[in-house]
Amino acid sequence: MVFPKTVWLVIAAALPISSIGFKKYVWFISLGYGFSIAGIGILLLALYGGRLTAGTAICCVLFVLYGFRLGGYLLYREVKSSAYNSKMKTEIKDGKSMTFGVKCAIWVTCALLYVLQVTPVFYRLANGAGTDAWCIVGAVIMLFGVCFESAADIQKQKLKKINPKRFCDTGLFRIVRCPNYLGEMLFWTGVLVSGANVLRGWQWLPALLGYIGIVFVMFSGVRRLDLRQNKSYGADPGYQAYVKSAPSFCRSSCSIAWQSADSLRHK
Repeated sequence: MVFPKTVWLVIAAALPISSIGFKKYVWFISLGYGFSIAGIGILLLALYGGRLTAGTAICCVLFVLYGFRLGGYLLYREVKSSAYNSKMKTEIKDGKSMTFGVKCAIWVTCALLYVLQVTPVFYRLANGAGTDAWCIVGAVIMLFGVCFESAADIQKQKLKKINPKRFCDTGLFRIVRCPNYLGEMLFWTGVLVSGANVLRGWQWLPALLGYIGIVFVMFSGVRRLDLRQNKSYGADPGYQAYVKSAPSFCRSSCSIAWQSADSLRHK
């Protein structure tokens, strides 16, 4: 059973929510992303409410928490941050030149990716699996990822209010240059871990596609951010020293993921 019938309901939830990108195409991967994950979490709670265990319920609640936290933060930034909006106007195309067909392709691709990302938890529910060590460890990593990403966003927002033209190198940004991306990767690594031992045969395909997809998006985001920051701060010796002392996020995320998987294999 690669695709249980209920998967169509999950897709049906992601499509209308992510369609907000037709208003502003970048919202396909920002507001549409966060609120789609929250909507999927709510739907899973409703669909499997009577069969939820403590671990699976926590995973679904974390989808809701993660999605509303991210979507709410991005919405607040869109509405309240004039500096952010003016910067994005010069760095991101408004999408007006895109044809309707291209926008539809982006919309459907994004919605399907969001569904693929949650499939490890979805299949744990669909396969009737309860709470075990993999589920618990995965949920813990998910929670840590949410907290880590939230803390990074708060720290960056506070610093930018004090000095909008200064690069962030304090708090979590002292450890890695992109702690928000690291938190994101930790969250989705936790999702994969939470369902890794219950995936059957071809069910691994959508689970891995979802994980690889978000990994690609995160690495691409880090690359684009590095290019933008180098353009803005490249002439600053302090920034060059910071780049040499703090990794982007890759080494840290991979290390945590492997350590988590290794601890489970030896139980």
